[in-house]
Amino acid sequence: MPGPQLGSPQPGGGYGAYGAPSPMPPGGGGRNGGGGGKDWLWALGGAVVASAVWAGVVFATGGFGGEPKADLAGYRYLSNLCTSTDLKAVEDAGYEQKDSSGSANPRHSASRDPALDSMTCSVDFEPTDASTSDYSSEWLSTTAGLHRKTNPEPEFEAQYRQYEDQRTSSYTYKVSEVDDLGDEAYVVTQRNSGSSDTGAYVILGVREGWTTYQSTWSEYVSSSSSADPMTTEEATEMLEKSARATLAKMKE
Repeated sequence: MPGPQLGSPQPGGGYGAYGAPSPMPPGGGGRNGGGGGKDWLWALGGAVVASAVWAGVVFATGGFGGEPKADLAGYRYLSNLCTSTDLKAVEDAGYEQKDSSGSANPRHSASRDPALDSMTCSVDFEPTDASTSDYSSEWLSTTAGLHRKTNPEPEFEAQYRQYEDQRTSSYTYKVSEVDDLGDEAYVVTQRNSGSSDTGAYVILGVREGWTTYQSTWSEYVSSSSSADPMTTEEATEMLEKSARATLAKMKE
């Protein structure tokens, strides 16, 4: 007699190769087939558990149309960011808050929104040893955002790298990474192509989770002033110190 054909019934109730059902495992799946059936049940149970875990991960990360949960990294909304903005680093560098003569100094604002909580603080300074005849302008501006709907990570670096393409006949910009600050951080320094150095302009941006923070130092000192402006390197170091202390306070 000819041998069994492909696709024809095989001993044990299965079928042949090429996509057809495989023969039953040793021991069979019947009532008296031994432990083979239990092995298949255990395998099926493991598959169900694995599928449940996978589905949970997908839902948690925004799969199946769900929204991902915002990772604010422990930061909280502050109605007055100035209360947590650390000014000691600026004072240690030789500056004091300017007498505002009736106008608010520092100044702050804040707003809450289901998509983004925004906070700002701005402080005017002057050199501690400046004379009344000196003219200078120094200010520190800080902003923070709690992104509740959209992860800022994919676009964060690009926001600062774009400064590298902004240049004039007087200014160019350099962008550098900052180590060990948040999940990622970048510092933007303005370079004056002229011969005189009248002050530093530095921007520091930090992202941790879905929280973003930026501080900006701007200084202009007239050439006739007796006070020396801060160098770019000094301003960068000052902003980093202030940022580390401020971010720590924002988590308290």
